[in-house]
Amino acid sequence: MNKQHPLYQEDLARVLSIDGMESLSGKTFLITGATGMVGTMLIDVLMAKGDVNVIAVGRSREKASARLGMHFDNKHFSFLEQDVCQPFPNDITPDYIIPMASNTHPLAYSQYPIETMMINLKGAEHALNLAEKTGATVIYTSTNEVYGNAIDDQSFVEDSNGSLNLSNARACYNESKRSSEALCQSYAAEKGVKVKIARLCRIFGPTMLMDDSKASSQFIRKAIIGEDIVLKSEGNQFFSYTYVADAVIGLLTVLLKGENTVAYNVSSEKTNIRLKDFAQTCAACCGKKVVFDLPSETESRGYSVATRSILANERIKGIGFIPYYDIQDAISRTITILKS
Repeated sequence: MNKQHPLYQEDLARVLSIDGMESLSGKTFLITGATGMVGTMLIDVLMAKGDVNVIAVGRSREKASARLGMHFDNKHFSFLEQDVCQPFPNDITPDYIIPMASNTHPLAYSQYPIETMMINLKGAEHALNLAEKTGATVIYTSTNEVYGNAIDDQSFVEDSNGSLNLSNARACYNESKRSSEALCQSYAAEKGVKVKIARLCRIFGPTMLMDDSKASSQFIRKAIIGEDIVLKSEGNQFFSYTYVADAVIGLLTVLLKGENTVAYNVSSEKTNIRLKDFAQTCAACCGKKVVFDLPSETESRGYSVATRSILANERIKGIGFIPYYDIQDAISRTITILKS
């Protein structure tokens, strides 16, 4: 993607304008999953601020160079090449640890369920151990997947419990995220580690990876290359989506103003949408149509069985979060930036 695109620069400036950012001056962030959709934009925001230090963690320096290479010569940036399933070096002393490394798309769940679980669980464990040693605050990035499928037409508030099915390989993701949240609460209770939890929902935006197998990413990719958009279901699923800039704003709001041991849904009522309408909005941006096609057996094993997952956001709004982007603007911005 073209990170100098005016729309992307506008997104970065909007994130930097949120209240409290000045308090981060001089702080050091350790961010795993640094080359992911949210990690990439978060790091771009922090580096644009100019007076914070970022330790980006990833398994591939080559991939990190492609995604974050413009920061490699910056004295405030360093890259640590390692697997998050391994403990961190003893000489790292961050102020904030944000563990975001995870397999986050359906094909990965289907093909690598064991690895998906261990990345989540060990990644959380090593982040929490480092926080215990250094006094850092952990901002744990959880997911809407911890709620499972809605059992009625209500939105999920943070103390909700939906319906989860352990009898499939896809449980590797939501159950390891639930367990990681429990691990965060356990470290807080037993060892006094400072932990805040941000539950992100389905995120899309210009920092997406082109091999991302999530439905929304595939819709956007098709729109960019000017092809009809393939929908692998009837598309009646009703989900909370969030544009990546709003997701980063929400994450930083939790970091700056959230309470320890409290979970916050990061969502926007402006981007709640049915799957078929998301597809149609993407198609309309490029003058194409939506084509319905059933998934293969391999694909379907990784897909969510949820038909409704709307996250209430009153709690995070109570600490100052104001979502900005509506669905039309967000999808249009994404496609315009990536096309460039």
